Amino acid sequence: MSEQYLSITAMTAYLKRKFDADPYLERVYLTGEISNFRLRPNHQYFSLKDEHAKLSAVMFKGAFQKLSFQPEEGMKVLVIGRISLFESSGSYQLYIEHMEPDGVGALYQAYAQLKEKLAKEGLFQLPKQILPAYPKRIAILTSPSGAVIRDIITTVRRRYPIVQLVLYPTVVQGEKAAGELIKNIQRVEEDGQFDTMIIGRGGGSIEDLWPFNDEHLARTIVAAKTPIISSVGHETDTTIADLVADVRAATPTAAAELAVPVLSQELLRVEEIKMRVQQAFLYQLERQKQRYAKAVHSYVFRQPNRLYESKAQQLDIASQRLIQQMQSVFFAKKQSATVMMNRLSYQPLMRVYEREIQEQRYLDERLKKAMNQAYLAHTQRVNHAIQSLDLVSPLKIMNRGYGYVSKDDKIVKSVADIAVDDLLTIHLSDGTIQTTVVATHEEGKE
Repeated sequence: MSEQYLSITAMTAYLKRKFDADPYLERVYLTGEISNFRLRPNHQYFSLKDEHAKLSAVMFKGAFQKLSFQPEEGMKVLVIGRISLFESSGSYQLYIEHMEPDGVGALYQAYAQLKEKLAKEGLFQLPKQILPAYPKRIAILTSPSGAVIRDIITTVRRRYPIVQLVLYPTVVQGEKAAGELIKNIQRVEEDGQFDTMIIGRGGGSIEDLWPFNDEHLARTIVAAKTPIISSVGHETDTTIADLVADVRAATPTAAAELAVPVLSQELLRVEEIKMRVQQAFLYQLERQKQRYAKAVHSYVFRQPNRLYESKAQQLDIASQRLIQQMQSVFFAKKQSATVMMNRLSYQPLMRVYEREIQEQRYLDERLKKAMNQAYLAHTQRVNHAIQSLDLVSPLKIMNRGYGYVSKDDKIVKSVADIAVDDLLTIHLSDGTIQTTVVATHEEGKE
């Protein structure tokens, strides 16, 4: 009797076989809203629901990694998969093989999500590198057969033909494009000899431009030390590569114009700067000539004694004032003594008077000695000052046998300033000598 009863395992295995054998459940196309979604490291488990029902779903790691967007709670999606039974729980579920947003293209959804992610990380707000004003080598990453490379070469040759262009042939469309772009950017960085890098391709649909929305490519562009110009698509197309590049150009021609200056204009600027430098030099030279002429004709060289004439005059005035003050003090003391002598005219005070006379004479002697000493001290200081000024006088130095040499009215300061057969003038204290150079010898050299 017990043979009529089935085990739960057997019943579940039978039902699973029914599910797997049903051709209608082998591949189903469903639409629904994601529910109970939580991102897991491997396989993803969640539900799909509508207004009246809910279906458990599983998406294995291999299929989930192929998604170009990030599923979110409440997102309405279109899915393709198969219905089967999970034997351990006895519940049926949907095994999803492909999924895309319902109502919004999958690529556009992925683009918006990646853009939001990188914006939160601050990659778009990082400081941009400055393009070099005068590049020597420019690397171009594009297709070797497209119109992009022809436009860039034509523009650069017209504007700045002295720059070297190096083409890195790159696939710019399809699944391998992002990898090739990353690989060539790294090659340019490893070379380290380029001033600028241009990444470009023509316009197209979002599918054609999709390699330039790759996250790994965006991070590679940000990490590059060579300034990068992104010229992808038309003016209305904006890719992630455009947003993270140092400069975005609307067209390949615009990229070339941003990368190089106009050589003819730069040459004109160089000539203008050259003329300004020459004018400034001539102006400074004229000023120095005027200063030199003024110094040569200064009274310091023509009449060196004028350096201390005013000091000598001040010394005379000070000496006269000192003598006058000493005479005034002397007469005042003498008058005071006369008054005292008149007061002491009585006979009993003769001795006091005599003592006062002696003291007065003593004071007179001291005053005369002090006056003589002060006068001698000031005289010595004046003589010492005169001797010191006389020692530094250029004429005094020349009187001791010194002189100076000039060539073409310019003082010769070094052997390097003259050559053999040059006509020189030797200036002495009492005249000049004209001489011709026979040979020169510079100290320290054979």
